[in-house]
Amino acid sequence: MSDTGLPSGGSIFTSLPDVLFIPEFVFGGLVWTLIASTSVTAANPLGWIMFVSIFCFFMTTLWFFIFLTGKNKSSIWPNLDVGYHATAALFYLSASVLLAYVTTQLKAQSSSSVEFFRIYQLFIAAVVMAFFTTFLYCIHAILSAFRRMSS
Repeated sequence: MSDTGLPSGGSIFTSLPDVLFIPEFVFGGLVWTLIASTSVTAANPLGWIMFVSIFCFFMTTLWFFIFLTGKNKSSIWPNLDVGYHATAALFYLSASVLLAYVTTQLKAQSSSSVEFFRIYQLFIAAVVMAFFTTFLYCIHAILSAFRRMSS
């Protein structure tokens, strides 16, 4: 094993960008939950949005436990760290834009029912959480890239 400059164990809770794992879990999980609580119609891209949120949630969980257990000491891990977080940021960006589009289309169908308004509010909350999660993954990817270049 070589020293990769990557933290492991409890030090991931005190180092940037690894402290971002927790908000990535929380806000990514919120996107997943908010979308899952709405209805899916055949003609919209909610399937992709659900895939991205579930995939990133589980991969970030796996990544978190790899770092927590110290299994990230091989020399390839800094590159994998940057690659994963950049890919997650790109996935979340595409999902966020699609979700914003679906939400605007939903608004165009405006209805005065209480159920419609509740679903519309869930979509708005999901859009906000998706863009915030995109931001977190972008920051994590950038800080991981800086860490990789400095090690």
